[in-house]
Amino acid sequence: MRGTKQLVASVILKEGMRFVERNPVQNVSKLLDWGEKLVKKEQHQDILNSVRKAWEEEGNWHELTKIVLSELHPKVRNKLLINFFVNSCLAGIPIRDKLAEELGFKLPWTILMDPTAGCNIKCKGCWASEYSKASSLDYNTLDRIIQEGKKIGIYFYLYSGGEPLLRKKDLIGLAKKHDDCAFLAFTNGTLVDEGLAQDIVEAGNLILAFSIEGTEEETDARRGQGTYQKVIKSMDILKSHGAAFGFSACYHSQNFDGVSSDDFVDLMVEKGCLFGWYFTYMPLGKNADLSLLASPEQREHVYRRVRELRKHKPVFLMDFWNDGEYTQGCIAGGRCYLHINANGDVEPCAFIHYSNVNIKDVSLLEALDNPLFIEYQSNQPFNNNHLRPCPLLDNPEMLKKMVNNTCAQSTQLLDHESVEDLTDKCMNVSKRWEKTASRLWQEKEHGADMPPPLK
Repeated sequence: MRGTKQLVASVILKEGMRFVERNPVQNVSKLLDWGEKLVKKEQHQDILNSVRKAWEEEGNWHELTKIVLSELHPKVRNKLLINFFVNSCLAGIPIRDKLAEELGFKLPWTILMDPTAGCNIKCKGCWASEYSKASSLDYNTLDRIIQEGKKIGIYFYLYSGGEPLLRKKDLIGLAKKHDDCAFLAFTNGTLVDEGLAQDIVEAGNLILAFSIEGTEEETDARRGQGTYQKVIKSMDILKSHGAAFGFSACYHSQNFDGVSSDDFVDLMVEKGCLFGWYFTYMPLGKNADLSLLASPEQREHVYRRVRELRKHKPVFLMDFWNDGEYTQGCIAGGRCYLHINANGDVEPCAFIHYSNVNIKDVSLLEALDNPLFIEYQSNQPFNNNHLRPCPLLDNPEMLKKMVNNTCAQSTQLLDHESVEDLTDKCMNVSKRWEKTASRLWQEKEHGADMPPPLK
């Protein structure tokens, strides 16, 4: 149940939205003034000031704001502002912070869940292929996790898989039931049609992130012939309905330059993407293709390109690994997020397949207070150089220690990959990245201002 402050904030913002509804672009400044009434924490005031400055400077962020206000369906736009910014951020953060202090362990901002491990395509190097395809989280379990999450201030939920849209009826049902939450599903983009687009807009609080590898050739090489065109068509359908969506790109040794190019990002903006999320290839599973691992030079290329693109493109870009400087290192293990796979295993991260608790046996709070998560939090950040945030890719000895200290077991039902085998694959690239990351970190210390930390 929502608290009094959260209800008041929602009412204030709704009143502000009704006031500017007739011409939202022209009345952005008035909407920001309404936002001033909601902001209490200094951190949130700094963010609001940054938003106001970006709008007044009329650059790429100004353009992105105009797109959100003028091209999204009003219901989608309003749900995005209220559920994400008010419920998840302004109201949710203080609730979680207070409870975390009482409990003695961190409470996450978001939860990533896999409704199913099944998928309608087979992508080269996909970590989800290491799980049993028969595994799934039923509707009642997903619903219970969300209900328990809201009680501790979590109002943002992510879906991955497998292909989560194989369960699209359940996802729409959950979005409508929990209409005070924001939901995002990572999808291969092959199952979107006009009916789903209408359902998404009707719900208003479900966003899709389309997996795409760059060009048509690069995407189809990993995801199968014809996949690229299906993704592009799905984007066109959602844009025509005023739905909110973005892209998710896995960069590796064969596409790192393409997915970080101006041409690619320009196309994503043209198609209607509001955000882009970059991930790097991880060598999970005993048969992982190590040739796809990005070299330090290639990772640095993406690091620099994403920062350059942010200055000019009207799209919000994130880099799961290279943005460690913004988050003060690794965000997993319940610090900011966790992963619950389709079998119910509670994992620290989508890319760390070890666990010692299953959500089907315990409550969400009990799951968060598990040995591996506590070990994570006692060791975070895993490196004082936040360009080396990951306990696997950047500090593999840390993951080995934590898994062994807590007797966590592999959740990869197909091969039960030992933590020693997994971390051995990352040792070489980790040592090489250490040199590059040290140079980049020194550049930041002696050059550009460091960004404020995400707490």
